[in-house]
Amino acid sequence: MDSLWFDIYLPLIWALLIGVAVFLYVLLDGFDLGLGILYPFTKEEGERDQMMNSVAPFWDGNETWLILGGGGLWVAFPKAYAVIMPAVYLPVIVMLLALVFRGVAFEFRFVSKPNHRWWDIAFIGGSTVAAFCQGVVLGAVVYGLPVENDQFAGGPFDWLHPFSIMCGFGVVVGYALLGSGWLMMRTEGPLREKAQRWAMPLLVALVAFIAAVSVWTPLVISEIANRWFSLPEFLYLAPVPLLTLFFAWLARRGIARGKGAMTFVPSVCLFLLCFVGLAVSNFPYLVPRHITVWQAAAAPESQLFVLLGAIPLVPIILIYTGFIYWTFRGTLKPGEGYH
Repeated sequence: MDSLWFDIYLPLIWALLIGVAVFLYVLLDGFDLGLGILYPFTKEEGERDQMMNSVAPFWDGNETWLILGGGGLWVAFPKAYAVIMPAVYLPVIVMLLALVFRGVAFEFRFVSKPNHRWWDIAFIGGSTVAAFCQGVVLGAVVYGLPVENDQFAGGPFDWLHPFSIMCGFGVVVGYALLGSGWLMMRTEGPLREKAQRWAMPLLVALVAFIAAVSVWTPLVISEIANRWFSLPEFLYLAPVPLLTLFFAWLARRGIARGKGAMTFVPSVCLFLLCFVGLAVSNFPYLVPRHITVWQAAAAPESQLFVLLGAIPLVPIILIYTGFIYWTFRGTLKPGEGYH
């Protein structure tokens, strides 16, 4: 009985833990990547300083969850990791390099003034490229990877197709929307008004991308079509698209009223619903249509050993993150900063 419990439930616990880590990364690092994507839309030096200062206390800690998600996949599901990583090696490497450039730009932009133009370019390029690559990786995995005998059987560019490119642009737009909501919520002055103007077209574009993915995937992947449009599953899953429309309407209302929290929180909920939709479409597969959660799982002893380390670590990270956000709460006026 105990062995059966470990075999069945330990992989599910790890899948949930990795899913939470990935979502927290998308949420927390998404809005500060979004600021880099929005950066070219203002030329005012003071506003650019204000944008960077609004996330200066948080940005590096936000990337902790990326390490937990990627490391957890490697430790808990080595078979899935061994298939996914060779398939998306190039976009992952480009994403990591982009994050490095963005991080270096964050640290060096202020100290190199007034000769900081190239650091601005590095911040913009690093943020945009990292977001795009994350979407490409997601799209490639969801669309499906060529797998034979539980090993990747494709080439180095099999990830490059219209669906993955569309997902890349969708993530860029979504992160920019989170960035706009963050600026509306955490800044004052002309920058906040600009963020409000940016938010509405970004929301419309994000909803369009969500609709495109929702139509595209069931049309080309029969398993997803059966999951969503068969009875009684259709009745159980109907709340997901309905809630998506509701939160899109709520975000639109928040933008129209100039309410930062009413824009940011529904935008986060849109990401959460997309995450839930992808999980529902592909469960129980970690490598869609090829390798399930249980087939990919490491030995129960290995999963349990690492889980015992993660159990105290995750609450500590959450407490630290909450403490930082609470300490630097409030809005940032023009000219203020933490550097």
